[in-house]
Amino acid sequence: MRLGTMADAGMIMDFSYALTPFLAWLTAGIMKFTYNSIKAKQLAFGLIGYGGLPSNHSAIVSSMAALIAFKEGIDHPAFGVAITLAFIVMLDANSLRHQVGKHAAAINKLAASSKDHSILRERMGHTRIEIAAGILVGIAVSAGVQAVFG
Repeated sequence: MRLGTMADAGMIMDFSYALTPFLAWLTAGIMKFTYNSIKAKQLAFGLIGYGGLPSNHSAIVSSMAALIAFKEGIDHPAFGVAITLAFIVMLDANSLRHQVGKHAAAINKLAASSKDHSILRERMGHTRIEIAAGILVGIAVSAGVQAVFG
C-alpha cells in the first residue's frame, strides 16, 4: 500500500487529492501573511482575507489541476474539468471581485460622512501578478505532494 492511500473493502482512496488543496491554501495563506506583515512592518492580522499576494484561490485550484496532471496526465478528463474550474476562479478573482472592490471604495467615499455606515472592505480581487504567484504556489505544492506520496 502506497503512503497516502487507504485500502478498505477493496477500495483505494488517495488522500493526496484532499491534502493538496489544503496545503496549497495553508502555504499561500502563510506566505500572504508574512508578505503583508513585512510590508506593513507589523503583524498583519487585519489584512487576512480576500486579495493580496499570492492568491489563495488560485493556489487551491491550480494545485488540484497540477496534481491531476502529475498523476493522471493532461489527457485525462479530470484535468480538463480542473483547468476549466481554475480559469473560472481566476477570472472571477481578477475581474468580478476586483470590480466589487472598486464599488466598495466608491460607496465608502460617498458614505464617509454618514454616522451609521460600516466601512466596506475594498481589497477584494487580485492582480494578475497575485494570481500568477498563486498558480506557482499551487503547482509547487502539488509537485511536493506528488514527490512525497507518489
